[in-house]
Amino acid sequence: MAENETRIAQLIVSARKYLRRYRLQLILAMRATAGALFAFALAQILHLHLPLWAVLTSLIVTQMSLGRSLKVANDYLVGTFGGVVYGGALAILIPHESELALLGVLALAIAPLAFIASFRANFNVLPITAIIVLLVPGMQHVSPMASAIDRILEVTIGGAVGFAVSFLFPSRAHSITIQAAADMLDLMADGLSRLLEHHTRELDMTERRRIQDGIAAALAQLTITGAEAEHERHARLTSGPDTGPLLRTLLRLRHDIVMLGRAVGCDLPDQVAALLTPALKKIEIAGSNFLRASGNALRELKPPPSLGEVDATFRDYIAQFSTVRREGLTREMKSEDAERLFALGFALEQLREHFGEVQRVVREWERH
Repeated sequence: MAENETRIAQLIVSARKYLRRYRLQLILAMRATAGALFAFALAQILHLHLPLWAVLTSLIVTQMSLGRSLKVANDYLVGTFGGVVYGGALAILIPHESELALLGVLALAIAPLAFIASFRANFNVLPITAIIVLLVPGMQHVSPMASAIDRILEVTIGGAVGFAVSFLFPSRAHSITIQAAADMLDLMADGLSRLLEHHTRELDMTERRRIQDGIAAALAQLTITGAEAEHERHARLTSGPDTGPLLRTLLRLRHDIVMLGRAVGCDLPDQVAALLTPALKKIEIAGSNFLRASGNALRELKPPPSLGEVDATFRDYIAQFSTVRREGLTREMKSEDAERLFALGFALEQLREHFGEVQRVVREWERH
């Protein structure tokens, strides 16, 4: 009995962890399902000829965040209306009873709209909508005007339902941005620790690429969610702070990690290593702890961690490096190693400055 209770307790804990980890994805699945069902029911009530397009539009508009839903809804509806107007005009003005005439009208519908869509990826729906408006009347035996009106109604209903569901049960892009930024800070903390842990041993290319690619991918995702958060803010769907300073600060930190990756691995004389290694170890511990604590503060919208310990470790390194230079210990080093050592010092100086910016932007979000 006790063993079974233990297993049940473990299953409950695992389920909670799973739900917490994939909370946003589960919310999206529920919103998409609810939106699709409601769009289909509404299309049936209004006796629309193709409820399929209302359902598909609802699914397209229902995105991970409210900001992304707003952008997709705007792009999709504008593209649809443009395709309906152009395709409807061709269907009404140019007779196409024969197969040859229909092929010619299709070419006129697809070519210019596909050309426009090649410049604006969010207008891919333009030629698709024009084709539907041209072909559906022949399949359902309705007039081109009726087909165009139905298409507008179907897409309008689907878009409105998708956006309404996203608005009533939202995943705010600002919240997703905070989570993505915090995750990126954790990745950079791990990267900083890995690079400085064995600073006299150059990492192999695979390990270095793994660190840098992970941070780059996190930054790319953060850039997308940040843009969505700005859509929400400009539409007054949220009162969160501007994401620009946060994104710029994390971009600078990413550059610092890249510079560190190129600078570490120089062969230090014993005297130089004895002076600098303990100081670099302190920077590794204090810096990675600061980044992780900053990430946690962002997630919980709490005040940022203190920079006292971080500043003390950097001052210690500067003092030890000054001793190295004053005693001329770098003269015994190879020119390549000396250059990398000075590059390491410059990268750490930049990192120290950007830690202060991290503290500032975390405080901005905490005040909100």
